[in-house]
Amino acid sequence: MLALFCFPANFSFRQSTSGFVSIIFLFTSLILCFAGCHTDDDTKPPKGIQISNVSIPSSINVTAQGTITLSGKGFEEGEKIKLISTSGENQTYLIELSAVNDESVSFVLPAGVLSGTYKIIVVRGNEELLLGSTNIRITVAIPVPDVAGMTVKGIVYSNGVGIPGVVVSDGYNVTVTDRNGIYYLTSEKKNGYVFISVPANYEVAYDNNIPQFFQRLTAGSSIEQKDFSLVPVSNGKYVMLATSDWHLANRNDDIQQFSSGFLKDANALIADYTNTGTRVYGLALGDLSWDLYWYENHFALPEYLTQMKNVNCPIFSTMGNHDNDPYITDDWTAAAKFRDVVGPNYYSFNIGEVHYIVLDDIQYLNTGGSQGVIGQRNYNDVVVNDQMQWLQKDLATIHDKTAPLIISMHAPLYGSPAVDGNGNEVNTIKLNNGSSFLTALNGFADVHLLTGHIHVNYTVRHSASIIEHNTAAVCATWWWTGKNGYAGNHICKDGSPGGYNVFEINGRDLKWYYKSIGYPKSYQFRAYDLNRIQITSARFAPNSTDDALAPYAGAYANASPGNEVLINVFGYGPGWKVEVSEGGTPLTVTRVSALDPLHIISYEAKRLNAGATPTEEFVTSQNTHMFKVKASGGSSTLDIKVTDNFGNVYSEAMQRPKEFTYQIK
Repeated sequence: MLALFCFPANFSFRQSTSGFVSIIFLFTSLILCFAGCHTDDDTKPPKGIQISNVSIPSSINVTAQGTITLSGKGFEEGEKIKLISTSGENQTYLIELSAVNDESVSFVLPAGVLSGTYKIIVVRGNEELLLGSTNIRITVAIPVPDVAGMTVKGIVYSNGVGIPGVVVSDGYNVTVTDRNGIYYLTSEKKNGYVFISVPANYEVAYDNNIPQFFQRLTAGSSIEQKDFSLVPVSNGKYVMLATSDWHLANRNDDIQQFSSGFLKDANALIADYTNTGTRVYGLALGDLSWDLYWYENHFALPEYLTQMKNVNCPIFSTMGNHDNDPYITDDWTAAAKFRDVVGPNYYSFNIGEVHYIVLDDIQYLNTGGSQGVIGQRNYNDVVVNDQMQWLQKDLATIHDKTAPLIISMHAPLYGSPAVDGNGNEVNTIKLNNGSSFLTALNGFADVHLLTGHIHVNYTVRHSASIIEHNTAAVCATWWWTGKNGYAGNHICKDGSPGGYNVFEINGRDLKWYYKSIGYPKSYQFRAYDLNRIQITSARFAPNSTDDALAPYAGAYANASPGNEVLINVFGYGPGWKVEVSEGGTPLTVTRVSALDPLHIISYEAKRLNAGATPTEEFVTSQNTHMFKVKASGGSSTLDIKVTDNFGNVYSEAMQRPKEFTYQIK
């Protein structure tokens, strides 16, 4: 410790000896003090504002110009509270205290304070102390009287003002708020909640990334009041991430792969958009968990939410077949845990000019299931009658049928496309009541169906007004190919890298692309030199045999030196174009149905090599986003040009021979 001593300006060392001795004594005393005195922080006099036992709730409901009281010790008369908004335009308010005692402090909100997140700071003279942050919700003071026969009532408001025309439902009945934002429902409370269809240019609060557009109800005939607070935002321009089939189960290194792969990729993409001022939302398309491992691995829907909260955007969840309780044989009861843990299994909301509807199109049968016994986990792909009736009521609230309508459901309307002998696409409806479902959409001009379930990519144009986007899986092949000791890649049954669809939405203009995990947006296809592909056990499954591998390898079991190239275009859909030239000469490109060879060696061969039989549901599937060309020789460079339906061009100068490896690009 260094001490500095200042002497008076008129001090002179030419003073008496006794004075000088006194100075020496002073120095000696100080030195002894510094040597022997304690210097721990707890012995120093306190500095700055000392306030303890402060409790700030995560959110505070208060009327406009109402009083907020915070608990804590050490507040003093004459202090002020500074509120700094961290949402919106960073407004700052300096507020006089209205009451102070030994246990708390109170202050009155000034006029103009809006709902949002605020830092709370104590100001004492020139000193400031940050106490924490909270979400202040400006509530309304309008009474909501009981009405005979109505069992649920409430008010939907923002910044203390009721919002008219907001759709409210319990999953059976649908109503809208009146001019004061008040609603009433005659509800049997069967689903156990009431929800709002969040209106355009508003958001609700988020709890671990779950949008709080619903509130729980208590069974019985008593009248319950459930109010909803909304925050105004500008969300006409935004991005929606459509992610399907997470299949988190704490197996196959899935949590590590999820974190280092999807989570890293998605959060980087989200940051890229938010850094430009674009809002980002997520829509999970079902099979978020894996029913087979709920009880065996103690990993179910709560654990899905634990992982989901690490994605840096709010996520609306869709229910899949694997999100049902595998001990239950009744469809509605089997979905109870999803409703209890995640939220409604069917609902609607609005973002900007787009109306979203989320459906549960799985009728869970689970033959043989009982308490403690996992059943067959079988199901029907169907929108059950209760949901169909609710869907028609929700659609009836949409006044502008020319605006985009996006419907999320797990099982697809159409199956994976086929091609006929001329390369023309052939499509077949797979949803059991697909015709009735399509009838309900009559009159809507721009409908997009977002589906998943089968871990492959395809896009089907049903009509000029309806298009389906089936999205390949976040988990790819159920996390197998990236599992430690396997192929070291992340690939779906159709050869698409594991990934998700990205929708860029500006007003009524929608654009989309498939985002492969770990690759840039520009990575949209993979080209194979078929001269270099021969799938044998010696090369890819040395612990197995050619006889065991051949049924999976198919045409790739034998060498094919025909100078052909196979191109897998992951996000291919209506309006896309694939062109190939050799030395400036265009080659004939033919659309084919084929197996992806990389998936065969990454899953089937690896499972055989491990002494296991490949699971039938997981093996490589025929897909029709494949294209073939025949070159003049085996060593020429082919210029491949793929143009999507928005005019974006993706290209590769394919140098041949091109080796076939687990990491082929």
